[in-house]
Amino acid sequence: MEKLIFEKSRQGRKGYSLPKMDVPEVALSDSLPKEMIRQQELALPEVSENEIARHFVRLSKLNFNIEEGIYPLGSCTMKYNPKVNEKTAGLPGFANVHPCSEIRNVQGALQVMYELGELLKQITNLQGVSLQPSAGSQGEFTGILMFRAYHKSRNDEKRKIILIPDSAHGTNPASAAIGGFKIMSVKSNANGRIDIEDLKSKCTDEVAGFMLTNPNTLGLFETNIVEIEKLVHGCGGLMYMDGANLNALLGITTPGLMKFDCVHINLHKTFSTPHGGGGPGSGPVCISERLLPFLPVPQVVKNGNNYDLIMESDTSVGSLHSYFGNFGVFVRALTYILMHGPEGLKDISKNAIINANYLFSQVKSYYEAPYEGPCMHEFIISGNIQKKENGVSTKDIGKRLLDYGFHAPTVYFPLIVSEAMLVEPTETETIENLDSLADSMIAIAKEAKEIPESVINSPLTTPVRRLDDALAARNLNISWYSSK
Repeated sequence: MEKLIFEKSRQGRKGYSLPKMDVPEVALSDSLPKEMIRQQELALPEVSENEIARHFVRLSKLNFNIEEGIYPLGSCTMKYNPKVNEKTAGLPGFANVHPCSEIRNVQGALQVMYELGELLKQITNLQGVSLQPSAGSQGEFTGILMFRAYHKSRNDEKRKIILIPDSAHGTNPASAAIGGFKIMSVKSNANGRIDIEDLKSKCTDEVAGFMLTNPNTLGLFETNIVEIEKLVHGCGGLMYMDGANLNALLGITTPGLMKFDCVHINLHKTFSTPHGGGGPGSGPVCISERLLPFLPVPQVVKNGNNYDLIMESDTSVGSLHSYFGNFGVFVRALTYILMHGPEGLKDISKNAIINANYLFSQVKSYYEAPYEGPCMHEFIISGNIQKKENGVSTKDIGKRLLDYGFHAPTVYFPLIVSEAMLVEPTETETIENLDSLADSMIAIAKEAKEIPESVINSPLTTPVRRLDDALAARNLNISWYSSK
């Protein structure tokens, strides 16, 4: 089967035609050192155009995608991305711009970056912005570096601890540790929110900051955010907001109103860029006034009707990305924001919250629901019942969903919930789609009770059946090698 699908090369077949060379031929020996000249012909696949087209179309059908069905990955906001974004990002003046161009020749690109930054400041109600970080995790690291620089500027270098909830994204402690801080975990209470008494006991003069996701990774809004902020700022620490879940807050509330000092924004999620398979991403940070001196460089500024770059700053934490950031994502995000406008952005979050609560209401009776609603844009259910009673795990349930035409939700996260399923339907799904997903999840719950082997052995209808995850991770093979 593998040879039939992937080994298409046959000697003499060709799927391309090249234009005639429009530059003089130069002997390689005259232009390159001998050790840099290939000694044997490059072994590339020899495939006809027809077979190339069929091969890639066939591959596309093997992969689940957002155009095929719901992608309810909790905290990942895998929503439908309007195609107008791609058209805008593909305009020659954007797609072909070079990062080393003269500033006078890229005024349009700088205007995109400047206007996007200004809009992000409005959306977050914060005073500064850097577009440099290329992912949410790098945005976290950027914020941590600015926290460190802030405390150092005040000669307050005893602050070595970053507080992090036990429900946090795994990148939070990683970012803080790479930034040179010690991690101290803060417990969640029975309602899935920060345990205020535990937080109080840990707010000492060694705390540099608190990294909090709000809504948290359980899909719940931290209703004690005012008290949390007063405790952290009261002991001299700073407030960091993990903005992975910003899709629930647009136009409703802001990190600035909650008095956060820094938030990263996953442009590729909330503001719409296809990002499955690891990229592209963009994680700008917006900051409060106290962190302005420490913003990364370069910074885009406006002078009259022209745009310029500040390349150096004595107090900056430096550069976090080659050149200026993932520019194509900026164009897509700006397009998305301008297309929706303030009221449209608010509707995005309202509809995401409505969709999540509706889906939760449909399925919660068939699975364990560790926390009461209402939720925000996502919710937690657990496969504990199915596993204890019939040996069907959350992983099995996720695999079985593929047979019903749906991608699985995020599984086994957050870690504080056993057999967790974190479900985020997003705002772009219709009620018909939500009903179909709910019906499928209910059907799987019934199968787990009546015919558990059909779930345990799933998927049953996909082109590739269940894989050995451990073996695949250790022996990943994504390269083509010539059979010659």
